[in-house]
Amino acid sequence: MSATPVIRMPAENEGVTLRGHPMVFLVTGKDTRHTSMFDWTIAPGFATGLHVHRVQEETFYMLEGECEWRVGDQVVRATPGTFLFVPPGVAHNIANVGAGPARVLMTVSPPGHEHYFEKLAALAARGGHADAAAVGELRARYDTDQLSALTAKS
Repeated sequence: MSATPVIRMPAENEGVTLRGHPMVFLVTGKDTRHTSMFDWTIAPGFATGLHVHRVQEETFYMLEGECEWRVGDQVVRATPGTFLFVPPGVAHNIANVGAGPARVLMTVSPPGHEHYFEKLAALAARGGHADAAAVGELRARYDTDQLSALTAKS
């Protein structure tokens, strides 16, 4: 963990590519003990599938595009300026329902979820459909209980 401020200029961004779109790691567990932050570009049609975290809390702030969140019993049509906080134990799904990419500023506390995204990107980079068992094991290792298919929109 760093004891110095973190300043990231656009040309210096670190991160991964998911479904052909960037997820930029703005701050991670190597920088702080309290949270991680990502600038996530979500491919059209992509959905996380309904899932729940036992420990992690997440925030999302829509920058561009249109997503549909299912959070507990609520369905939220998120457009730029929409903010969501998802505490541990609340089932949720994020689906890009727009025609183009969506962009979300996302935090995960405590930090460390960047390792999940690194490993997920590596699985996806192998081409074809990622092995469902491998994705399930990865999610379980990173505090994610999957409740529906990864690409389901509800």
